[in-house]
Amino acid sequence: MIGDSRVLGIITARGGSKGLPGKNLIPFGGKALIGWTIAAAQASVGIDRLILSSDDPAIIAEAAAMGCEAPFVRDAALSDDTARSIDVVLDALDRVPGFEVMVLLQPTSPLRTAADIDAVLAGLTDADSCVSVSEAETHPWFTYRTDASGRMSPYAEPPAGASLRRQDLPGVLTVNGAVYAARVDWLRRTRSFVVPGETRAWIMPTERAADIDTREDLIAAERRLSL
Repeated sequence: MIGDSRVLGIITARGGSKGLPGKNLIPFGGKALIGWTIAAAQASVGIDRLILSSDDPAIIAEAAAMGCEAPFVRDAALSDDTARSIDVVLDALDRVPGFEVMVLLQPTSPLRTAADIDAVLAGLTDADSCVSVSEAETHPWFTYRTDASGRMSPYAEPPAGASLRRQDLPGVLTVNGAVYAARVDWLRRTRSFVVPGETRAWIMPTERAADIDTREDLIAAERRLSL
């Protein structure tokens, strides 16, 4: 609960994956990757009901074995590479009504903890949405695009006279994909988890912000887990 508001936890895990085939069930630290997200959600004090949205029977069976409810099978139209997370979440909210707050948890962030989830939910005490963020690895002042001839131009130019010494750079944060929480009415209206000037950020330690999409991501996360 958040105040008087009931919280629905939604884990989204489709069967198809091109970057890392079968990634939601791939072994990670002694259990299926999705198991880490289920365990963290089950340990959260803020989540009142936890559900899985998936199209894959094997993922549904694995989640059920860990005590995660799968009250429906996601439609194929919401399970391909073009499906947007917001549409998958709104579909789940339509199928499982009666909640004022929702929190989206993706299985690709296995190092996020129950405390991370509850910290993001706590951010809704004075905001309609809150998401987990981490410090960006590369400052936007050091990123570039190239034109057709290979010439470089910056994505974001620093103000005139700004110091480019790393210790002088202003802080930069990036959404890390681990936790997205929002009030349901607001989410239905905005159809977005992040609205400038409205969404609150909760800064999550970089060491827990793994987002697994490739084999290299998996190996890096396994290294972090072993530390």
